[in-house]
Amino acid sequence: MKQDANSIRLLLDPFLAGKELDQQQLGKIVTFLELLERWNKKTNLTAIRAPEEIITRHFGESFFLATQLCKPEQSFSAIDFGSGAGFPGIPLAMYAPLASVTLIEAQNKKATFLKEAVRALKLKNVNVFAGRGETFAGTADLVTLRAVEKFEQSVAAAAGLVSQGGRLGLLIAQEQVNAAKMIMGMAWEAPIKAPHSQELVLLVGKRSE
Repeated sequence: MKQDANSIRLLLDPFLAGKELDQQQLGKIVTFLELLERWNKKTNLTAIRAPEEIITRHFGESFFLATQLCKPEQSFSAIDFGSGAGFPGIPLAMYAPLASVTLIEAQNKKATFLKEAVRALKLKNVNVFAGRGETFAGTADLVTLRAVEKFEQSVAAAAGLVSQGGRLGLLIAQEQVNAAKMIMGMAWEAPIKAPHSQELVLLVGKRSE
């Protein structure tokens, strides 16, 4: 079922901390949903298939992260580690168009989808790195991570991509917080509960060394 811009706005409202998306941003979400639906028929990009649930779980949680970690007018560099189908990296790039966002994805099919999505959405502030995060040569002011395999190993690798004074933003289950806090060299803030979720939190660490 095709979602219109107004229904998307209503579904995302609880995640935006009082902020609003403009018509161009909502239009990009509509385009992304259509692209994701087509690709999901031939390759497993996301286990969530219902459009409303994709909007709330994927886009909503990603925009929640964006509103907590940046402002739309800010210019900064960001890396989305293990981007998968593009969450939270693509919504972050939509929310903060002055940010320079790199999506890191090792699986070839998903990386190919990300490149197609970036092209279709005309996201000139986004690049795709088709490879493992451990092999990426660079750092960023903000590194994000959500729903990755080999959690502890991935968090450690993602932390290594945070620049001096930069931040690591983790969308994780509450039960994963203690494991994440074992990463050295990060000053951790209190986790923030995600809207409409019993378990999901945003854990933010700042590189302190």
